[in-house]
Amino acid sequence: MTYDYEKGTDFSKYKTYNYYGDMKTGLSELDTKRFLESMDAKLETLGIRFSETPDFYIDIKSSEYREAQRNTVGVGLGGGGRNVGGGLSIGIPLGQSNVNRQIIIDFVDEKGKGLFWEAVSESSYNPNATPENRTAQLQAIVNKTLSQYPPKP
Repeated sequence: MTYDYEKGTDFSKYKTYNYYGDMKTGLSELDTKRFLESMDAKLETLGIRFSETPDFYIDIKSSEYREAQRNTVGVGLGGGGRNVGGGLSIGIPLGQSNVNRQIIIDFVDEKGKGLFWEAVSESSYNPNATPENRTAQLQAIVNKTLSQYPPKP
């Protein structure tokens, strides 16, 4: 989890938000709905409410990527002495590669500073998870991400 923000920002003036209408989250429609519901609930606990005339807009982008398989087993065969020998090495991948998801959350003040806060979350992702597990994972990502908002001086 990484964060960045515009130095000198008065975060106390940002009390209302909305989402960009043309946001391309990279999530499925159902996962987008789950993520936005989690965002709404967490922002409400921070005293920030949804508005049609917001102080700032939220943009969410995500991408999936596979982690390279690193674990292999080496098998060696050889001969020596008077025997004619050769060598053979076989690499066998163990397990499956992990699917990870990166989610970027941007807070943008369109009337002033522009982008003023950004969080980047990277976590493992199971594309075959149950709806309950997806909801729980997305809630955990939102809670962890917004636990650092507003940044402490």
